[in-house]
Parts: sequence; structure tokens; C-alpha cells
Amino acid sequence: MVAEKIRSEIYIEKIEKEKAANELNFLRAQFNPHFLFNSINSIYGHIDKNNKPARDMLLKFSEMLRYQLYECNVEFIELDRELNYIKNYIDLQKSRIDERIKVTFCDAGIGGNLKIAPLLLITFIENAFKYVGFNDARDNYIAMGLNYNNGNLVFNIINTRDVYVNPVERSSGLGIANARRRLELLYPGKHELVIDDHEDYYEIILSLFGV
Repeated sequence: MVAEKIRSEIYIEKIEKEKAANELNFLRAQFNPHFLFNSINSIYGHIDKNNKPARDMLLKFSEMLRYQLYECNVEFIELDRELNYIKNYIDLQKSRIDERIKVTFCDAGIGGNLKIAPLLLITFIENAFKYVGFNDARDNYIAMGLNYNNGNLVFNIINTRDVYVNPVERSSGLGIANARRRLELLYPGKHELVIDDHEDYYEIILSLFGV
């Protein structure tokens, strides 16, 4: 009876895995990247040639999408390619936020053969743009920096924020929680994440050791 129960559990687990795989394949089949990029090209062709900012934004969006779809299916990717994606994202976000909010990003010419988990830093950058606040009585900014020294990669980001933030929004941190989990899996014992959740600013310092 025990043996039969074990066989049944193994069989059920196998069926569930096959079902999940089939469902994933079905969902993938519904999403046709070629159709999406063809649509982007069509939209690009309909934008007035004199509207250079809109055409440039669409090209950057297309480049970001291509990166997510075709290049991120790896555990680690060249830092240069990740930085290109990040800079495109920052440019798009700068076009939609209040122009009085100063946005800076400094990578100190980092390059070479460094690799990083794809789409790891973008979580923190998205968070900064989402919650950056504006107040006429102070400087308002998002400041980002990436430094590499003696095998250690340090990413720092700080943004001003509104004092009066919806408590539900302030406590929601699914993206940060997911980033923490990815760090635990990909950089076990080789990372440090420090978060300063201050009343009027939010700062994150992420250190990756032995990169």
C-alpha cells in the first residue's frame, strides 16, 4: 500500500509538471514577437519624420523589447548590454516625468568582461521612477551610480519622495522581494543589499562580490 501510494504521488507530480509545461507552451504560442515588431515598424512609419523625439522613443522601446525577448534567457549577461538596456529605460522615463526632477546615472566607464544577472538592477530603477516625489521647497532627483573596484560591483540609487504616500503603496514591495530572492539564488553569500527607507528619500545600495 505504501509503495502504491508513492507511485501514485510520483505519477500525479509528473502529470502536473506536464500540464504546466503544456500551459506554458500554449501561452508562448499566443505571443508572436514577429507580429509585435512588425507592428512597431508600422507605427514608426506612420510617425511624422519631423517628430524625431517620438521616433527615437519608439526605436529605444523596440530595442528594449528585443533585449527582453531574445537576450535575457541566460543566467548572466555582459554588463555592457545590460547597461544599454538600463540607459534606454532611463531615457524613456525621463520623457514622461516632471522635467524639474533631475535624473543622473554614472557608470564610470565600466565595461570589459564583467557579467551580471539580467534585469536585476532595473527593479530598483523602476521603483525609483515610480515613487519619486516632487516638492517646490527642495531639490528633486533620482541619482544612480555604478562602480567596480577589486572584483566588487556596487550599485547605488537614491530618489526623493513625497512625505504623504499612500500607506498601501508604501508597504507594497513585491518587486524588491523578488529581487531579494533572485540575489539569494544567484549570488548566495556574495551580495549585500542595504535599504534606507527614509521619510523624504529612498536609497538602495547593492554590492555584488567577486563579479
